[in-house]
Amino acid sequence: MEIGISAFAETTPYPGTGTTISHAERLREVVEEIELADQVGLDVYGLGEHHRPDYAASAPAVVLAAAATRTSRIRLSTAVTVLSSDDPVRVFQQFATLDGLSDGRAEIMAGRGSFIESFPLFGYDLDAYDELFAEKLDLLLAIRENPSSVTWPGGKHRAGIPGLGVFPLPVQPKLPVWIAVGGNPESVVRAGTLGLPLAIAIIGGMPEQFAPLADLYRQAGRKAGHDESVLRIATHSHGFVAPTTQQATSVHFKPYQGVMNQLGQERGWGYFSHTSYEAARSRRGALLVGSPEEVAEKILFQHEHLGIDRFMLHLSAGTMPHADVMKAVELLGTEVAPLVRKELS
Repeated sequence: MEIGISAFAETTPYPGTGTTISHAERLREVVEEIELADQVGLDVYGLGEHHRPDYAASAPAVVLAAAATRTSRIRLSTAVTVLSSDDPVRVFQQFATLDGLSDGRAEIMAGRGSFIESFPLFGYDLDAYDELFAEKLDLLLAIRENPSSVTWPGGKHRAGIPGLGVFPLPVQPKLPVWIAVGGNPESVVRAGTLGLPLAIAIIGGMPEQFAPLADLYRQAGRKAGHDESVLRIATHSHGFVAPTTQQATSVHFKPYQGVMNQLGQERGWGYFSHTSYEAARSRRGALLVGSPEEVAEKILFQHEHLGIDRFMLHLSAGTMPHADVMKAVELLGTEVAPLVRKELS
């Protein structure tokens, strides 16, 4: 099973002081984190796309390209590309460029996104939220199939392409395209029917509650005639790892609580307390915070219930000291991943 990291390049205020890191500094930190993840043997790093002041990575492909020349084996992905508000031709060009710079390590994780800021920013109507994603995914897959000569009939939101090339060509014969979902069964069926790998965000509730989605995905893929080998599932969950549980929670809780309550105000969630935190951190909860042994156990728990092929630990939800995040990256690669791989070997 592959083990990696997802991140959003947060620039939220530090708890207590209220100071905020600059976007420029946070972007440089992200590149250092990717470089370290490569050195300690992690398999993948995924960077999310956001268009708001508390996140620095509105152009993940550029950040990943900066990391590409400083790494040698780690796969470089988005988590996610908000395809609905982007142009599939440009997305393909960016990731084909990243594929060339990394010598074949680029991936696209396409999703509709959990934030909506990109829609008015790029002039798209939120009423077409689902329609935009389906149409643009269709075009992206048409480009991937034959980038040297793309023929696409056009749709409601985008003009057709009459046999034109999209360059540069990637190193990989087909750029990997994952479909990211939060829990929408329709999206899961779409991914399975298309034979695309699926990434499930498990950031609340209990991981075993998502097992029916994994089953639905595999059923849709088999029904469409796809081989089991292409029906891969990844999960992504918030978490943090430190040498001891106490160290992990002391670093992670306050920044995480701040983010959850800020989002809660925006979305109408209840107050996220320390009791909420400890419940989410329990063995069957969605939050993976603790010692290497605890985090490895919870990754294995997700593997047991969903049969996952890849796990991505989201570091970090809320701004934390860079040294602590770097230590978490190191421990994930040198202690957590070996424990998981040994158990599954």
